[in-house]
Amino acid sequence: MIKMKSNKLGMLAMGMAMLATAACSNSGSESGTNDQGKPVSAEGKTVVNFSVRESSSFFEAAEKRFEEKYPDIDLQIQAVKKAEEDWKPGDYEKYTKTTNTELLSGKGADILEVAELPFESYASKKLIANMNELLKQDTSLSGVDLQAKLEVFKTDGNLYAIPLGYFMRGFIGDGNLLADESIDDSRWTWAEFAEVAKGLMCKESESGMDRRYALANEPPDLILWEIVVDGYANFVDVSGKKASFDSPKFVAAMQQVKKMYDDGIATAEPAEVGRQLFYSTVLSSPGNLIDEIHYYFANPKLIGKPQAGTVGTRLAPSVQLAIRDNSPVKDEAWIFISFLLSEEVQSMKEREDYGFSMLDSVNENELRDVQKQVNAGTYKLPSGKKPQVSAEQFAQYEQFMRSAGYFTRIDGKVVRMIGDESPAFFSGQKSADEVAKLIQNRATTYLNE
Repeated sequence: MIKMKSNKLGMLAMGMAMLATAACSNSGSESGTNDQGKPVSAEGKTVVNFSVRESSSFFEAAEKRFEEKYPDIDLQIQAVKKAEEDWKPGDYEKYTKTTNTELLSGKGADILEVAELPFESYASKKLIANMNELLKQDTSLSGVDLQAKLEVFKTDGNLYAIPLGYFMRGFIGDGNLLADESIDDSRWTWAEFAEVAKGLMCKESESGMDRRYALANEPPDLILWEIVVDGYANFVDVSGKKASFDSPKFVAAMQQVKKMYDDGIATAEPAEVGRQLFYSTVLSSPGNLIDEIHYYFANPKLIGKPQAGTVGTRLAPSVQLAIRDNSPVKDEAWIFISFLLSEEVQSMKEREDYGFSMLDSVNENELRDVQKQVNAGTYKLPSGKKPQVSAEQFAQYEQFMRSAGYFTRIDGKVVRMIGDESPAFFSGQKSADEVAKLIQNRATTYLNE
């Protein structure tokens, strides 16, 4: 169960950059090459090396199923760390440097994870393959829902990395209080949210009810962090390596967030369950929709999150896989990636740790299973309570899962600068302009290294 600040950051970091990967040296148990120049094992099988940052039960189970289905291919998984093994200081930099060196020298794994690696640089140097043509030729992946999801994750129309799942952030309000409110939540801003929240708080106060905050247990730097993540393209030109944190838009966002706390609309202090009007949380699976959305309110309402120049729900990929462009086993590597996107693998229990499935059919089947349990009275929330979920709410959740959303690749080092510098503004130590310039200078220096 996700419980606000620390776990939110953890899940967000995991939705945007979790499971970053490591490319190991191509040192599997190969015995030579065949007449096509492809590496083969002692048994004569074509060897495909797959580099992962950490081992997992999902990849191990997928490997077993894959080799049973394709007995002529020997998939060799090379993990830098065991599952949940600690990463010591310098480990991440070491694996990134090793990956860069191997790719530039034309070596390395055939398939590699690319979260938080210099993805665009690899693509521009043609070190990783554009999988558009491979996808086009693969009739097993012609489903409209999958094609729509993959379109979201393309870079300038090119498919250099394919995710195995994704996370979304939900914004939930007290449905009982919002019943009489007319809100266009499809594109509302944080300023509009503040006005609506202020009105709701006044209404409750006038009726003699105890005070409730619009948002609680969220420090202002976290709200600002979310604004930057949701609208990253407004503040960072990735291809141009330019930052715009000294822009009026960013300064206004800082001031808007501070005003919400100064006006008592939001507080960093924790609140008891149900003592806030809205909350934001990471959603990771169909079942998680029920657990998270129905945690705080008896009658929750899933609404669009306030935005800063963006529209829709941001999708945060979990694992993203790429193929080394000069791999001699590019076709076999694609067969494995295609296999991972099949309904068989996307439905595996072990895959659920990687978020929503890339296939709507898998997500909808899981949600319908949950709906049957809820209707039968056998489904319980982590708190032990039985949720009351209407058919209309289930229909809304299904539509929410189907929404393609949008994706912007985030640089974790850049967004961490928000948390480093913005508290000085929110505490009154520095002005918004001063903090904006500090972040701008740091981001500019980093982006041009």
